[in-house]
Amino acid sequence: MNSSALESFMQLKGIDPNFVDAWGAPATVLDESIKNIINHMGFDASDEQALSAHYEEQETQHWLRLIAPVSVQQQASEYQLEVHLPIDFVTDPLIYRIITEDGQQIDTTITATDFPLLGNKDIGDVEFQLYQVTLPTELAIGYHQLNLLEQGNDEPLANMALIITPSACFTPKAMQEGKKLWGTSVQLYCLKSQNNWGIGDFSDLKSLLTKTAQSGGDFIGLNPIHALSPAQPNNASPYSPSSRKWLNILYTDIHAVPEFEHCKTLKDKLATSDFQQQLSSLRATEWVDYENVTALKLSALRDLFATLNDGQSVNNLRLQALNEFVEEKGDSLKQQAAFDALQFKFLAENEQAWGWPVWPEGFQSFATPETQQWCLENEAEILFWCYCQWLTETQLAEADELAKSLGMTLGIYRDLAVGVSKNSSEIWANHELYYENISIGAPPDILGPLGQSWGLPPLSPDKLFETGYQPFIELLQSNMSHCGALRIDHVMALLRLWWVPEGAPAGCGAYIYYNIYDMLNLLALESVRNQCLVIGEDLGTVPDGMDELLKEAGVYSYKVFFFEQAEDGGFLSPSHYIQQAMATLSTHDMPTIKGYWHCEDLYLGKSLGLYPDPAVLEKLFRDRVECKQQILDSLHGHGSLPENYNRDANTTGMDQVLNFALQKHLAAGSASLLSLQLEDFLEMDQPVNVPGTSDEYKNWQRKLSKNLDAIFADSAIQCLLKDLTEARSK
Repeated sequence: MNSSALESFMQLKGIDPNFVDAWGAPATVLDESIKNIINHMGFDASDEQALSAHYEEQETQHWLRLIAPVSVQQQASEYQLEVHLPIDFVTDPLIYRIITEDGQQIDTTITATDFPLLGNKDIGDVEFQLYQVTLPTELAIGYHQLNLLEQGNDEPLANMALIITPSACFTPKAMQEGKKLWGTSVQLYCLKSQNNWGIGDFSDLKSLLTKTAQSGGDFIGLNPIHALSPAQPNNASPYSPSSRKWLNILYTDIHAVPEFEHCKTLKDKLATSDFQQQLSSLRATEWVDYENVTALKLSALRDLFATLNDGQSVNNLRLQALNEFVEEKGDSLKQQAAFDALQFKFLAENEQAWGWPVWPEGFQSFATPETQQWCLENEAEILFWCYCQWLTETQLAEADELAKSLGMTLGIYRDLAVGVSKNSSEIWANHELYYENISIGAPPDILGPLGQSWGLPPLSPDKLFETGYQPFIELLQSNMSHCGALRIDHVMALLRLWWVPEGAPAGCGAYIYYNIYDMLNLLALESVRNQCLVIGEDLGTVPDGMDELLKEAGVYSYKVFFFEQAEDGGFLSPSHYIQQAMATLSTHDMPTIKGYWHCEDLYLGKSLGLYPDPAVLEKLFRDRVECKQQILDSLHGHGSLPENYNRDANTTGMDQVLNFALQKHLAAGSASLLSLQLEDFLEMDQPVNVPGTSDEYKNWQRKLSKNLDAIFADSAIQCLLKDLTEARSK
């Protein structure tokens, strides 16, 4: 970079052209890529004068702002704040008034010149000076308000959000005392049962929690259960949601809704042979039929909503509870409800109206007069979609209460996706928070040599700070409710994200940095408040020092057995894993144990055209055989396999002995948490997702091969779960 204006702008926006790639080599982003990102941020990278003017304007505003909009600090006996004051004010005593979260008022009178002077700047004819003042005040953790006032004047000169946090995230007492836990992970929609409507639901989750707890397990790990798009049911990726604050309403169990008991319309439908045939067909298919499941459930939900509003006195308390829920959740719920309603409206009028970017201009934002007027004219429709969210959240809360009553240490373990799709309710309602023409992704690495672009617009670091991190706080609060643990997908996003301009190759991006210290402190605050353990998905390239930051913040690492290899290719013994971690054999982006061993992922990738270079594919096959041999050697070396079990990877297929041995081998390790997939209990070989594909494979649709009752009735699986419990107790 040879332009000082460009360099200053990059520093201002947290754009770093330098990084260490997946192979450990220093890498530098091309100037053209940096400029393309800046252009997509809404600036002209070729206009150095404009870039300089923006930098100077931001610097001036920084000095004119007496105190920052937010300060996030760990709990202490005193707090340091930076204050900018015109020189005429620096010797005046000013009142620093803290309004605590519970409404108490704490006043401290401070004269700036009693504290260190950090700098000064002339703005016009006025000199501003920067001081670092100290507030000798003890505060509880939480969200407080700081007002800066002149003596004798109650009108604040400035105010800030003062957020006080614990130093680390929550860890349950049992785990602090050394208890090692195991649990199962599942894509909730994959669950099969005799009662669901062709997709796993929260009643299935209750059953799974009960059976797991009875078998010695302490948690159930779920896919992101974020709101998707009911009007576009085939857009089923839980990692590309419409909203991360709201829920996927398809997980509602219709039969468990109180209105069902006196909904004659729906009961009459259910009694017909046609309806029963539909249900049987949806349950029997090996792949979730999202279109027909959604149509059937939405029709039932409308019948239930009509029953709630039929004027019968039996519904009064339920209607009151719904209205209280709507009032409590405020604009965020109304935004989600309006978006879902409008999606159906515009798709009904034009099947090409795939999302808000192609809706009529007056409806391309929640805040427009046209949208607001439509909402007023369609209050009943808006309330229906609020009702759907209410039912879903209520059933999730019931599942969480069940887990607690079963004595599970963690119970429900949720997953927070790294972003939302461009055609999402979150962006539609909050345009100002996002860079809509940029996608987050990943630079080239071993698994993705061309890089990755996920189609998820990034949050603006500037806007996060200006809003006092409120969008991030609300996101944590939503996702830490009704659970005992939360996995942060791509936890590196707290530090930096790879931004890819729209239309550019995924490798032509750059890292943009966020305030990792503020983000981790806020994570700790909500974790402690919600009694929610945090696991950070820290796979891939981890910047120097990030692992220590996460550890100090009480975030649990994520250890995938197949990735934990020494330099010589050998697999690390699980006994050497760090304690503050979750260990697992596989993930939703990887093959199952059986699929890995039999190279089903490579064969499938070949059939889908993912490996156009035969030489690359051949090397992957050779590498896989070497890995399998290393695994066999390690298992035999630890005595995890019978002495007479085959030792040659070339002639050893994956059978139940080897499958279960791998799971028990990992269970004997030192990580506090062990998560195993239900599909591996069932020895399934096909994946639920193939990264790098969209229509080529039925991603996010494959069901489990057996229903829940059959899984836990299997004597071999019962023995496995008993062995897991025993291994974890040592």
